[in-house]
Amino acid sequence: MSSRAALSSTHRLLAPLRFRSSTPLTGLTISVALMVVAMAVPAIFGWDVHVRYFPPLHAEWEPRYGPGTLPAIVVAGVSLVYARRVAATASWRNLLAGAYGLGVAWMVSLATVDGWGGIGDILETDYEYLRTARTITSVADVSTMLHGYVDRILSSHPDNWPVHVAGHPPGAVLFFVALVAIGLGGGLAAGWVVLLIAATTPLAVLTTLRVLGAEAQAQDAAPFLVVGPAAIWMAVSADAMFAAVGAWGLACLAIAATRDAARAAVGWSLLAGLLLGYCVMLSYGLPALGILALAVLLVARNARPLPWAAVMAFAVVLTFAAAGFSWWEAFPVLRERYYDGVASNRPMVYWSWGSLAALSFSAGPVVGSAVGQVLARARGPGAVRVNNAPW
Repeated sequence: MSSRAALSSTHRLLAPLRFRSSTPLTGLTISVALMVVAMAVPAIFGWDVHVRYFPPLHAEWEPRYGPGTLPAIVVAGVSLVYARRVAATASWRNLLAGAYGLGVAWMVSLATVDGWGGIGDILETDYEYLRTARTITSVADVSTMLHGYVDRILSSHPDNWPVHVAGHPPGAVLFFVALVAIGLGGGLAAGWVVLLIAATTPLAVLTTLRVLGAEAQAQDAAPFLVVGPAAIWMAVSADAMFAAVGAWGLACLAIAATRDAARAAVGWSLLAGLLLGYCVMLSYGLPALGILALAVLLVARNARPLPWAAVMAFAVVLTFAAAGFSWWEAFPVLRERYYDGVASNRPMVYWSWGSLAALSFSAGPVVGSAVGQVLARARGPGAVRVNNAPW
């Protein structure tokens, strides 16, 4: 491909980043600067910020070549040349199908730089969920686990949970218990399930945008949602499954808020509450999705789904409480374990901004320009409006 063609392809891919003001460019600059400084400061000053081994990422600097390297380059090149054009012209069904296929290809190629083990090996480690899930083989085991869950969070307990099990509510490990029960409890098999679920996250986001009347914005965003650096983590982490559940919960809420038929609206609201309620049982941080849920209803200018979704979400939490696990009792115990461990050593003066640098790595520095674009549109006369709300 000639240099002119390459520049043209890059221009098409970055077309959505044409800024109406300097604010988005400032946001992009800040993101890049944070990434550079967060890497440079610990290296230059020998500052141990207590991650392994490449702050602000909990990762190792180990460039390497493997089976997935060439496919990853091909996927990236094809995306660079064609993604914007296809997203702008494809039918909606084809856009979703293409986004899913491309997302799976991107994640698989990145993970298999380390061979097939790149998909499943992480889930087999001591601090992940699978090894615990394999010890829970009956309904009685589940009940015992839930009733004793809070006690085993503390590191002082003689049979304390592994790091990730202790750091999350039991909904996370129960997902893997279910995989073990249906014969998908091997690292590679579970890794494939997580990856295939994770690849649906962009589809949920695109669906939410379209339902709220922002199909053009969805088409613009599609390449960045599908072929981004977050795929490195989504291909090997249970957190990617959490993201998919949350994204589909918000999509269901958006559908509920835009349905005229009362029965359909209630049904979608209850499904949204079920998914978002289960998110609370997946991660202690995911109740923050309530802010995005309110934003969806604000954009849709319809609060009617809120009571139905809230009742269902609380029902999920209370069902776990009745079964033996109370979220509100577990959270302060988790904080105690966290501050007894690595948190007591991690300097807040670094992580107060280093965390934003880590976000810029995982989401891509374009996250800074996206925030800037939202701020610029919210305060400018040229704001795009969706259902009479600024977008």
